[in-house]
Amino acid sequence: MALIDDVLKGGNIITGLAVGATAVIAWPLVRPVVRPLVKTAIKGGILAYREVTRLYDGTVHGIGDLATEAIEEIGPDLAQNAAGKAVEEVGADLVKDAV
Repeated sequence: MALIDDVLKGGNIITGLAVGATAVIAWPLVRPVVRPLVKTAIKGGILAYREVTRLYDGTVHGIGDLATEAIEEIGPDLAQNAAGKAVEEVGADLVKDAV
């Protein structure tokens, strides 16, 4: 139990050497079991990353489509005027805050 406490508290040189020596000795014994598990975990992480990327791309594309439809419905002139007014209001607020 003292070894575990030493490791969790940062340990000392003896604890580090003991853990390192144990790892060197034990690695050839546990490698056949651990390697496939680690490999499977890495594959799962890669697949999860790919799916999240696809979901993100689909979401961004969908939002872009919704924005395009909204601009078509209100007309491009009104959309530009509304965006211009919003920029002017935000700019005015920033100037007031800066002064």
